[in-house]
Amino acid sequence: MQEISNSELAVLNVLWHHSPLNASEIVSALAAQQMHEKTVKTLLNRLVKKQAIGFEKQGRAYLYQPLINQNEYQIKQSKTFIERVFGGNLSPLIAGFAKHNELNERDIAELKSVIEQWEKEQK
Repeated sequence: MQEISNSELAVLNVLWHHSPLNASEIVSALAAQQMHEKTVKTLLNRLVKKQAIGFEKQGRAYLYQPLINQNEYQIKQSKTFIERVFGGNLSPLIAGFAKHNELNERDIAELKSVIEQWEKEQK
């Protein structure tokens, strides 16, 4: 998959949460981020070319939907980030958050649950 820019990701996030949508609906959803209609349409065209989103013509409108799964994209990007910044080692990232009190009780509970599940699967 080709690299997705932050602006393109904003469009994808809209489509991951609500799809299919036409261009006007996507423009409205991104109005708070001050993205202009022309910019959104350019981003839609880029994402279609990258095969990150697809469309279906319905009358005079095009309805857009994501072709890539949000969870799979997040996992891939997380792995890339951890590899690039931490040499593939996850523990310094989590330790850094813990050291600077960036983890709340919910985060800790989720981490414990993930570790427990992983341990069960390893047996």
